[in-house]
Amino acid sequence: MPKPKKPSSPSSSKADQAIASAKNTDSGPSEGPAPLELRDAAAKKMAETQAVVAAIPFNASKASEHGFDNGISPPAGQTAAPLSRMTTASTLSESYHAGKVGTVAPEGVNATIGTLDRVRVDSGGQTLTTNQGVAIADNQNSLKAGVRGPVLLEDFVLREKLTHFDHERIPERIVHARGSAAHGYFECYAPLTEQTKAAPFQEAGKVTPVFVRFSTVAGERGSKDTARDVRGFAVKFYTDEGNWDLVGNNMPVFFIQDAMKFPDLVHAVKPEPHHGMPQAASAHDTFWDFISLMPESTHMLMWVMSDRAIPRSYATMQGFGVHSYRFVNDAGESVFVKFHWEPKYGTHSLVWDEAVKISGADPDYHRRDLWERIESGVFPEWELGVQIFTEEQAEAFSFDILDATKLIPEELVPVQPVGRMVLNRNPDNFFAETEQVAFCTAHVVPGIDFSNDPLLAGRIHSYVDTQISRLGGPNFHELPINSPIAPVHNNQRDGMHRQAIPRGRVAYEPNSLGGGCPFQAGAAQGFVSVPARLEAKEAQGKVRAKPEKFADHYTQATLFLDSQTEVERAHIAAAFRFELSKVTVPAIRERMVASLLNVSEELVKTVAAGLGMAKLPAPLPKALETVETPEVTVSAALSLKARPGDGSIAGRKVALLVADGVDGDSLLKIHAALLAQDAVPRFVAPHIGRVATSDGTEIEADASLENEPGFLFDALVLPNGKAGVDALSKDGHTAEFIKDQYRHCKPILVLSGSQTLFAQAGGSDLTPSGGQDPGIFLGPFRSSTVQAFIKGIGRHRHPERETDPPRV
Repeated sequence: MPKPKKPSSPSSSKADQAIASAKNTDSGPSEGPAPLELRDAAAKKMAETQAVVAAIPFNASKASEHGFDNGISPPAGQTAAPLSRMTTASTLSESYHAGKVGTVAPEGVNATIGTLDRVRVDSGGQTLTTNQGVAIADNQNSLKAGVRGPVLLEDFVLREKLTHFDHERIPERIVHARGSAAHGYFECYAPLTEQTKAAPFQEAGKVTPVFVRFSTVAGERGSKDTARDVRGFAVKFYTDEGNWDLVGNNMPVFFIQDAMKFPDLVHAVKPEPHHGMPQAASAHDTFWDFISLMPESTHMLMWVMSDRAIPRSYATMQGFGVHSYRFVNDAGESVFVKFHWEPKYGTHSLVWDEAVKISGADPDYHRRDLWERIESGVFPEWELGVQIFTEEQAEAFSFDILDATKLIPEELVPVQPVGRMVLNRNPDNFFAETEQVAFCTAHVVPGIDFSNDPLLAGRIHSYVDTQISRLGGPNFHELPINSPIAPVHNNQRDGMHRQAIPRGRVAYEPNSLGGGCPFQAGAAQGFVSVPARLEAKEAQGKVRAKPEKFADHYTQATLFLDSQTEVERAHIAAAFRFELSKVTVPAIRERMVASLLNVSEELVKTVAAGLGMAKLPAPLPKALETVETPEVTVSAALSLKARPGDGSIAGRKVALLVADGVDGDSLLKIHAALLAQDAVPRFVAPHIGRVATSDGTEIEADASLENEPGFLFDALVLPNGKAGVDALSKDGHTAEFIKDQYRHCKPILVLSGSQTLFAQAGGSDLTPSGGQDPGIFLGPFRSSTVQAFIKGIGRHRHPERETDPPRV
């Protein structure tokens, strides 16, 4: 078989460009790079992929598909040997190994042993077979009675192939259908043995494999990533005592207090049943009709109308367990616990205009970002924190800790860091792993237990029930992505898709034919539920009701709103304005505004003005007029700005606009400086391909103004070089590119030659109040200016520039 040519050595600038280009999955250079001798794995893979593809310039077997003689004696398929196994890998991150995810697929083997290696398939150098392992001589033609005759029923190869294809899809999740996932690990900081016997927290440095799935809630599997929505944040811990699923969201509270209302909530937010619109959006009548009649949802509405609902990336959003759980130690003593995931890279979000535009240009924006970060080695990382408190503390709070519409302010119970989670490996196959993974709140291990939260109780049932429906039967736990690393022994038998082949004749307990095995572990080793504490009133009748503290629907909504910065409060008001403007029934809009009056009159006045409401309605009656005085009225920790991250720009995408005639030397130096900080700089030109610079340096544009609009980037560099700037000014995409970067308050480096171009697009280095814009960097190329620009990217956004409506 032909073998690609050996690599040649690149220049340093070409190497940098190849490295940066390889960090992207949605656009590339016009010419495939030569197979460069690069240490960067992504660039090496890109070069080797180009080489192996080029080694098969056409289908050499095509001519042999015709005629009777060829039909009875088809030739072997055409192949080309890659330079390395990396070329044909699903993901560069396969080199990161863990106890569950395993290692790399054995070469040329369909392995079925041990960890996930047992189900990985590498077909390199292998012939096609049926699902029964029979070699397929011809995969191009169905079996016919003569060259022009009818297709024969006996063609089992055709029937197997079509039948499997017809059944490839499985039912999508009702909620959280749109998801992305990755493998990684959790590392414990210090033992928590005083509070819990849960396996991941038993010793410092203990590592537990994890699989994490992020998702939107309302949209279908094919919907957009950047919809205004809650985001799922589900973590499967493959502990050595079984699987623990911490199934949470990126917001610490929820819409409802009791699972009885969950179907109503979902039906209300889903597309309206008479016309199936809108998809992945809450801005419509049925959602706001339901919500305006459910004042318990008000606190959650503040979060969903805030920037939390449109995160910049999965790597820059928090995660929460939402409910109060219990930690249980070896002595059987328990405390309450709430779980928090804090992102290493800070909490950053999109602005609405940006999110809307991105959804059209790249509906896979968050999925792509997660994949590219891991492929590039910029691994997403979170710190796990816990709020631990006793039953006595819980009884004293002004709110009920069993109420999922309430949070515990960090001022009352500080968040204690207990470990970190790193995602360092992408899935090999989206369907087998991301799509088939089954998370259930019922999956806990010894040391973790439930509280009496009525919403949690419903989830414990519903998640298992849903997975049985989605995945075809009760054996979904045997799918490789769901199977634990702890041994499984029980008397459960049969059912659809059973894979285990139990030995022996016993399937019951107690038994003697099997020596009593498998036997129950007992309290010393097995899971034991925490006995419920007896109330002073020992006997209470069964009742459908909620505790009185559940009736305080507005105090924490006000707490959240009052804890936001001025910019964040403006975004919340704008979100309510947009969503409620989509409501077609004025009475629903008026009812929602009346409810918000119980949160903030200032907020309502701003929203009402934007809705053209000249007269405000009376506030909605409260379910509980007299509420307990809250312990905390402002909590800085509730603002996104409280978590700016470490200032790193790793993974941030920076556009460097280029065209024939730009000054190449300065741009290459900026490109190198950004790459050195693990950012992803991209040369963006009117079209992809080589750019003729004024100084003869080589620049290869791997993105175009058309295929990579400005709102997909985190920062912008405008070039020097009169001819290049003139060329950019004649392309209408350029002004749009600059306008979106400017409007979305992104940092912009404007080299001297582009100041007119910047101004023509509506840009200014002054803020609306007349001060200096801290996110605009004007002037000649200097190292100090570049470093200031890099520091500005670390802030992510410069809201001092923002106006409503936008000036540009």
